[in-house]
Amino acid sequence: MQTIDRIVQLIISAFLIVGVYQFYFWCQRNHVIAPREFRLPIDDKIPYRPRWVWIYSFLYYPVIVAINWTVTSPRHFLYVAISYMLLLGFQMAFFMLIPVATPMEWRTCNVGRGRSERFLAFVQKFDARSNSFPSMHTSVAMLTALHLCPVLGAWAFVFPVLIALSCLFTKQHYVVDLPVGALLGWGVFGLFKLIY
Repeated sequence: MQTIDRIVQLIISAFLIVGVYQFYFWCQRNHVIAPREFRLPIDDKIPYRPRWVWIYSFLYYPVIVAINWTVTSPRHFLYVAISYMLLLGFQMAFFMLIPVATPMEWRTCNVGRGRSERFLAFVQKFDARSNSFPSMHTSVAMLTALHLCPVLGAWAFVFPVLIALSCLFTKQHYVVDLPVGALLGWGVFGLFKLIY
């Protein structure tokens, strides 16, 4: 592919990422029913480790953008972008129809000690407790890994594993959110393969 195509793709990717989050935030304010909790005993056994916020936020976006270097044509890029928009549609349906929120006490454990907790508090200022189920971070990471698999092989799955762990250690998600998110990303990739 030509350099100009890569540059255009990067610009479109940035707009898609910023645009997608507007829909994500919109879902936080427009639930059909009141959010519930999916807390299991195992959730309380997982320790709070705020340093994982750096994986949660700063590994997440660069790896998604890295797909731009693996697409083989503008058509391929278009269908990859469509797969992410399709995933967003499914996520929005869950967030609005089956809203799930993490416990308030998971937010109050953050008392702003050090850079990690201050950055996590900044993330949580925008990212409400709702939109927990299924984990959008995990579903997007799984979809991304599957798109990267032809280039990276099995190593691509290190990405969703790290993202899933960061979701738990930052107390942004329940355990149950993760496998459902991963399955959703896998299912959308299956649809991508059918249409591409």
